[in-house]
Amino acid sequence: MFEKLFRKKSVHKILEDAAKGHGEHQGGLHKTLGVRDLTAFGIAAIIGAGIFSTIGKASADGGPAVIFLFIFTALACSFAAFAYAEFASMVPVSGSAYTYSYVAFGELMAWIIGWSLIMEYSIGNITVAISWSDYFTGLLSSIKIPGLGIEGINVPAWAQMDYLSAYNGHQHTQALLNAGKSLQDVDAATRFANEAWLSAPQIGGFHMVADLPALFIIIFITWLVYRGMKESRNASNAMVVVKLAVILLVISVGIFYVDPTNWDPFAPNGVSGVLKGVSAVFFAYIGFDAISTTAEECKNPQRDLPRGMMWAIVICTIIYILIALVLTGIVRSDLLAVGDPLAFVFDQIDMKLMSGIIAVSAVFAMASVLLVFQMGQPRIWMSMSRDGLLPKAFSKIHPKYKTPSFSTIVVGFVVAIPSLFMNLTIVTDLCSIGTLFAFVLVCAGVLVLQDRPDVQRGKFRIPYINSKYIVPLGILVGLGIAFTTFKQETLAFVKNTPKIYEPTTFITSLNPVDLNTVKAEIAANPIVLQGKNIDAEAYLNSLNPAQYESFMQASSLSYDQKYESGWQLFKHKIPLWIFFIITLVIAYYCVKKNLSLIPVLGLLSCLYMMCELGISNWIGFGIWLIVGLIVYFMYGYKNSKLGAAKLN
Repeated sequence: MFEKLFRKKSVHKILEDAAKGHGEHQGGLHKTLGVRDLTAFGIAAIIGAGIFSTIGKASADGGPAVIFLFIFTALACSFAAFAYAEFASMVPVSGSAYTYSYVAFGELMAWIIGWSLIMEYSIGNITVAISWSDYFTGLLSSIKIPGLGIEGINVPAWAQMDYLSAYNGHQHTQALLNAGKSLQDVDAATRFANEAWLSAPQIGGFHMVADLPALFIIIFITWLVYRGMKESRNASNAMVVVKLAVILLVISVGIFYVDPTNWDPFAPNGVSGVLKGVSAVFFAYIGFDAISTTAEECKNPQRDLPRGMMWAIVICTIIYILIALVLTGIVRSDLLAVGDPLAFVFDQIDMKLMSGIIAVSAVFAMASVLLVFQMGQPRIWMSMSRDGLLPKAFSKIHPKYKTPSFSTIVVGFVVAIPSLFMNLTIVTDLCSIGTLFAFVLVCAGVLVLQDRPDVQRGKFRIPYINSKYIVPLGILVGLGIAFTTFKQETLAFVKNTPKIYEPTTFITSLNPVDLNTVKAEIAANPIVLQGKNIDAEAYLNSLNPAQYESFMQASSLSYDQKYESGWQLFKHKIPLWIFFIITLVIAYYCVKKNLSLIPVLGLLSCLYMMCELGISNWIGFGIWLIVGLIVYFMYGYKNSKLGAAKLN
């Protein structure tokens, strides 16, 4: 059985099947894409939520130095893109990392990576659909037509928010109100979520909260993708032109309002502040790998796919850096923690027209990301179905539109329904961890195949640099920096030193009795006015680190209520320990096998970012993989065409 789980497909067999049109599946796909189209698809996928939303929070945390984080993330993605490009040149068919893993690791790992890609594309599109809904409803509320008496079109709060966000916002609001905070002092996002929960229609006590605009945009994009690649390409190219024009307008106008004094200090929160935005900035780059799913629709995939990926990453990185410098130059970076940073900065310099233009372009930008992701997922399922791992219906090609029709419709349902109720943070992190896992396996696949003489090579190969000495030396340098410059933090990590809870986490976790105890302890402070309604959360957040630690030490609450320690603390470090162990194993093989440096760096950098996403996301990802394995053993293992061919 072990051999059957890791049965591999040959490159020759894959190319032979592709040339035949895969037999019963009504022929192949239309070959309509060139380098320009592929680059546009890459830009369409990458420039979306990153440029219009997450760049603001990342800039607030890291200051102008966030540009180094964009450069680091771009390098990590470029290393992975090199690996994708080599595979795409070697195996120019739909399927992306799924097909590549089938060649390098065998059927079981191919299934796992295919299942992970379902998470990347489907859950990634849920994320973008929710973000698009936020921008769209914001744009509607800003519409004013005095002649018709229209002062904004306001969608009810319960119809523009997912169920989990509304429920969590209500619970968080209640905890803060119990802690003494007034409703007016609760942050706007939490207050809005609370309003959505309270104002929602109820059926049998169930609050009818659903993100309806997200549902409508998914239906429209699914229809567009169903109609054909040519229509999708034209729509994508048009949306890319619009958003690039707006971004260039933002840069060219904003540069005249840059005040260099806002760049001092360049890294106000140090290295830790810059690294705080790792997941948000990485999410801004997700999507370039979707280009590889269009291989069968490229005119010359072995030449054009690598070029399209590289051009997309280079162009988007330059844009991200310029935008970050303009934003942090116009206003202080600590003011940029807003959902619409581009529109915000032009509001600050009283350029309302620019803010409106940006709001409109954001709607187009999000739609283009949805288009590329919604186009990629059906082609993964189509490839898995061709191999017998999913039912035949998933590989059905529409006779007129030449698209994977059934898969496209199913993807529409898979994305649309969860977008009504899933939380944005949850789906963002799950999307990121699934994507990073795919990147890690693609980089590892290149390393596995680097010395295999039986593998048919494509026209593009990663430039070879021997990692034998570079990787071990890099590990030694990293350890030296950790135990000198960051000695205190490193020792705390290794020794699992107890960590004090953050004020908001601490306050919202308390029951009413313990909360009253904390309020009484705050009231005992001579600085606090007696008889005043005490906002415990605001008071504790106002203390500097030394004052806060002193208060917590003196509090009569139990140690476990104040400090995170033992297993509760260690479990969050498990992903990083996994990273350290794998790094040492990779270093051993670098010395023994003279591995190629670029895919090694891609594997390690993507694995590091994967480990930064936290244990809860690893658990969620693990559950997703377990469900996938159940599906594989119940259907795919028995119906695998490769398995049937080997039996014959």
